[in-house]
Amino acid sequence: MIRKLTVLASLATVAVLGMFALAQLQGTNTLMGAAHAQSAEDIDTSGIIDMSIGNPDAKVTIIEYASFTCPHCAAFHADSFKKLKADFIDTGLINFVNREIYFDRFGLWAGITARCGENAENRYFGIIDMIYAQQRDWANSNNPPEVIVEKLRTIGKTAGLTDADLDACFQDGDKAQALYATYVKNSEADGVRATPSFVINGEMHSNMAYDDLKALIESML
Repeated sequence: MIRKLTVLASLATVAVLGMFALAQLQGTNTLMGAAHAQSAEDIDTSGIIDMSIGNPDAKVTIIEYASFTCPHCAAFHADSFKKLKADFIDTGLINFVNREIYFDRFGLWAGITARCGENAENRYFGIIDMIYAQQRDWANSNNPPEVIVEKLRTIGKTAGLTDADLDACFQDGDKAQALYATYVKNSEADGVRATPSFVINGEMHSNMAYDDLKALIESML
């Protein structure tokens, strides 16, 4: 089932629920001070960059809106994305941008992991490959929050992050709010209603078979 996008009542819903659990886990209330109710428009999101791969000057740009806890997004990255990368990204024919949708605090924690550390853009797509490949393990609804966090930390460390890097990222309440506000702004601007969704050269498309996606891209090249 494609998961429908529901914008939460306020930024604090995710910030408080997600960051409070992390604060408990790490024995600090640092994050709670930053998790106050604001509208997305009030949050400084200038530090949150689009994560992209491919040729930024290509004729075709694909923006994927995806949730790290969405099974259909994991399926896309396990199959179609690998074909897309081989056919169009690695060959420099398209630019591919990934934008995160946060349905829940666990997806936000995954986003924090993927964007953690200096030069995060160099690790990002490798980390999200692992996040999607291991989704059934770390995002299992039977896992308590502390297990989910530790599994995400393991993914981060596999990608070269240190415990200190991850501690700093999980304790950065301002960045967590900025990530969530970026998601709200982008998804509302593009009218995202489900994941995965794709904005291809400015036009919204729902998830599709790879052959259909390939044919659409070729028609634009």
